[in-house]
Amino acid sequence: YPTWKRTLARRARESQMKRFCRAQAIQRRLEEIEVTFRELEQQGIKLEKLLRDENGSPADQQTQWTNQLLYLVQKKNNLMMEESDLMIAVQELKLEEQQCQLDEKLRSYLNKEDTLKTPEDEKAEQEILKQLVEVVNKRNVLIQLQEEKRLSEL
Repeated sequence: YPTWKRTLARRARESQMKRFCRAQAIQRRLEEIEVTFRELEQQGIKLEKLLRDENGSPADQQTQWTNQLLYLVQKKNNLMMEESDLMIAVQELKLEEQQCQLDEKLRSYLNKEDTLKTPEDEKAEQEILKQLVEVVNKRNVLIQLQEEKRLSEL
């Protein structure tokens, strides 16, 4: 087994582990966001009840509750934006994984001697190349989407 093949296989495993770790971290963060959403919603419900029920409270108290409610809404909006970014990252990870698998398949066809390739092999090679281009284009669209989102936030 040539050294370059072992190196490629090792690098593929390493990048797969990195993607797996990133996916786990994203999943954990999405779960944390979900819990925080529920907490914010409960706090918001309490504040809304206070604002509706306490007509005789001092004006500063009502202003304070209103400000707290607005803060909760702002915090929830920030979490929604972060969740959106994470969902894009998940899609990007899936496409990255798909690209690596297609790269590996394509490499196996390209390493085969031209004289040993059957017409089916050549057709499969072209199909894989076509799929690889599609995946790269999809990743490019995601990157453009992230860039547009980042620029609109600025």
